[in-house]
Amino acid sequence: MARLSWTLLWIATTFANLGAGLSIATRNAAFPKPTWKLLSTGSTARFRGLAPVSDKIAWVSGTSGTVLRSTDGGSTWESVGPQLSEEDATLEFRDIEAWSAEKAVILSIGEGNSSRIYITGDGGASWTRSFTNEEPTAFYDCIAFESPEHGMAMSDPVDGKIRLIETHDGGASWDVVDPSGIAPALDGESGFAASGTCLATTAGRWYVATGGVDPGRIFRSGDGHHWDVSGASITGGEGAGVFSVQFRDAKHGIAVGGNYSAPIGNVKVSAWSEDGGVTWSPSTSFPDGYRSGSSFVPGHCHMAVAVGPSGSDITLDEGRSWHRFDNGSYDSVECMSSGVCWASGEKGRVARLMLA
Repeated sequence: MARLSWTLLWIATTFANLGAGLSIATRNAAFPKPTWKLLSTGSTARFRGLAPVSDKIAWVSGTSGTVLRSTDGGSTWESVGPQLSEEDATLEFRDIEAWSAEKAVILSIGEGNSSRIYITGDGGASWTRSFTNEEPTAFYDCIAFESPEHGMAMSDPVDGKIRLIETHDGGASWDVVDPSGIAPALDGESGFAASGTCLATTAGRWYVATGGVDPGRIFRSGDGHHWDVSGASITGGEGAGVFSVQFRDAKHGIAVGGNYSAPIGNVKVSAWSEDGGVTWSPSTSFPDGYRSGSSFVPGHCHMAVAVGPSGSDITLDEGRSWHRFDNGSYDSVECMSSGVCWASGEKGRVARLMLA
């Protein structure tokens, strides 16, 4: 029997719930639950960097300078990270972007020159360090690319403004974005290097998620150089705020976060926007805890997945309501147009999920 698509399952479940007098947001309503398939990586690193290219090709990056790549759907993994000195062996590659089995860009995080960017064009056989932070107060959190050539990286504020650098040659060179067009940061405001999704780009627009202030905020830009900012309706403060922002088009977006010190806290940990991030509304039902990563499912226009240390949740209405379906620990998630989602996290965890 042919497998029923998740869109059809959603329709069937919605009408069944409505027929029973239940709201789609009701926690106890019957709800189809997908299942992560855990893959063996042979590593104990924590993988916050995740870059699936296709159903077969995926890259992950994380602690202790670790970068792995699979070309067979996650059945086997090869260590392909840069050769590091003993002094640099503890670098944490918290974000990675990839376009094929050969080309990838990785970001290491930390104060001072611990924030670096490396690029490879031969599947990790060799790496070139293309950026080393020289600003003592900068701390880079995330990178994002809108094309294989054009990308940006985001740092915590420097001199009262979020620091952004930009590349137009696939990461080979980087320039600081003029801060004059960026809305001022608030005292204590910063990003979170938790999943590589505190910086996002969709439909020619750019977004930056922050916390450390209450509420957490989301910066937005139509060109990467002129930025406005709005409160995100997600509770913020020390260690709390917006950890992940994603848009499926120029208008419709989701944001998730919370407090990483309170992983099961689930009050005001998600929000949604339908005007390009100008305004944000809190969800009517939240994920079941702090969530560090999120991803829309391309081709399933209202569907998205969020993950965190205490579990995974799915929304079928663009973030208005969330439903928990797994209690495994993951930091990052990214879904493909085929309906395959990849997730990664602590203790070498990488998993796949089929939603098509």
